[in-house]
Amino acid sequence: MYFVSFILKNLTRRPIRTALTVLGLSVSVGSMIALLGISHNVEATVSEGFERRGVDIVVLQSGVVDQTSSELDERLVDRVINIEGVDPKGVDVALISISVVRRGSNDDPAITIGWPSSNFGFDDLVILSGRRVLEGDYRKVMIGATVAENLKKKVGEQIELQEKKFEIVGTFKSFSVFENGSIIMLLPESQEIANRKGKITGFSIRVNKSSEHPDADIEAVRERIAALTDDTGRHLSAQTIKEYVKTASHVQIVRAMSWMVSVIALVIGIISMLDTMIMSVLERTQEIGILRAVGWPRSRVVKMVLLEAVMLSLSAATLGSLGAIALTYILTLFPKVNGFIESGIAPSVIAQGFGLTLLIGLLGAAYPAVRAARLLPTEAIRHD
Repeated sequence: MYFVSFILKNLTRRPIRTALTVLGLSVSVGSMIALLGISHNVEATVSEGFERRGVDIVVLQSGVVDQTSSELDERLVDRVINIEGVDPKGVDVALISISVVRRGSNDDPAITIGWPSSNFGFDDLVILSGRRVLEGDYRKVMIGATVAENLKKKVGEQIELQEKKFEIVGTFKSFSVFENGSIIMLLPESQEIANRKGKITGFSIRVNKSSEHPDADIEAVRERIAALTDDTGRHLSAQTIKEYVKTASHVQIVRAMSWMVSVIALVIGIISMLDTMIMSVLERTQEIGILRAVGWPRSRVVKMVLLEAVMLSLSAATLGSLGAIALTYILTLFPKVNGFIESGIAPSVIAQGFGLTLLIGLLGAAYPAVRAARLLPTEAIRHD
């Protein structure tokens, strides 16, 4: 207990330096945790969206970097439905694209989703007002809760997409942040505004699985679908949900940015901690010499310096985590991004941030700790 209070006293003797070190490190750590949290949320949202609907396989055009770039012939759906093992009622056909929404004098991007009227995705939408789009509707759309809030639109009003006006017949809420930030219409109209007549971007599939070998059943169906070719003779890309989430370009981009910032934060944090702890050791050279003279072993000196760094790191990690949570919440208040990210940081990400921050503290304090332990008591006491 005395040892811990002694370390706390060392840190509070120079409150301004301690506060600045914690603040500077917390900015780096907070940025790192925020981006890691966003990356985690994107992956979790994509994966959860498929899993909650019981989807087993995602089919896209082979070789594309993301789903919006995929383009398949709509007639492939009939061939896929007839494949052994595919649930005929579990084929989710979609055309997903980014459209321009006219709002006053501004043009804003929005996710548009085209579904056949029989798509099982409609079953998971909670209608907040109005109704869902139905077979035979023309120039009718449903808008997600986030879109409705951002555009200040409600049922009965019109929305302009790609210079074409549509009537809003319903607003909805989904478990998916992406769908909440999207506009849903019938597939033919989606094909029209995207200039992709007879095309879809892909489809999701439920597999009739046995309870004994579900993974083997999914793989068998995946192989049968992958063996199909489109109208140009190219094979389809059929992936399990885990494979799709791992390779999806938007997920990879967010993941790469997160780890790039994490590495930069790690380097900046180590340099900052190294500078702080070296100055601390130099200023207390005589004190360390006295401690060595009264019997402190080198290991205890090393432990003292390292624990000081650990306490600084824990303080910075706590402050950075709170800042990251606040930052992701603030970001969701901006219309241009709130349809793409969720607020909040998963506990696992915060734990990861604490672990990396402790690593920063230990690496940054390693050299100063060894330097302090090597000081000879007589030379340290005479140090001016």
